[in-house]
Amino acid sequence: MDHSYRATMAGDGNGNKGPRRPGFSAAFPVADPEPLPAPAEDSGSRVFAFVEDLFFLSKIQDTGRKMNVKVEFVKTEKDLNDRLKNNGEEKPSLIIFDLNNLNAKPLTLIPKLKTKLKKGTSIIGFLSHVQGDLKQKAHEVGCDMVLPRSAFSQNLPQLLRRHGASDEIEA
Repeated sequence: MDHSYRATMAGDGNGNKGPRRPGFSAAFPVADPEPLPAPAEDSGSRVFAFVEDLFFLSKIQDTGRKMNVKVEFVKTEKDLNDRLKNNGEEKPSLIIFDLNNLNAKPLTLIPKLKTKLKKGTSIIGFLSHVQGDLKQKAHEVGCDMVLPRSAFSQNLPQLLRRHGASDEIEA
């Protein structure tokens, strides 16, 4: 039996499987964005998250720490309102919702936040990739972006960098 097909399917020696095609290289890695300058100690948070899943909570904390972005985790609308009062005049730039966090009631809270905070605040939700109905409902109630968990994890550094920067740094 001829096993010559194995040589072409074995990969390129760099862990990339599949047929070798001349002129095509492996997918290039996505570089992590540069961290922001360290914020002042007394500065308020620009990013809030309604996340109770410990895996994503720690992922967001670690990524925020690496990007020098202060992320505050809240459980209820009352917690968020208290934190916003402590934040002074500065509105949050980003609010993250785990759309499966039933304690936060995201589908009822998102429209309230959209009317209260207006356009200055982006609301991003994440969910399982098979929850198409929930994704549609989240868009309908005012979620600016709804991502599957995998895409959210992959794009988290860029999201935090974009929304965590103060107005002076963005200018």
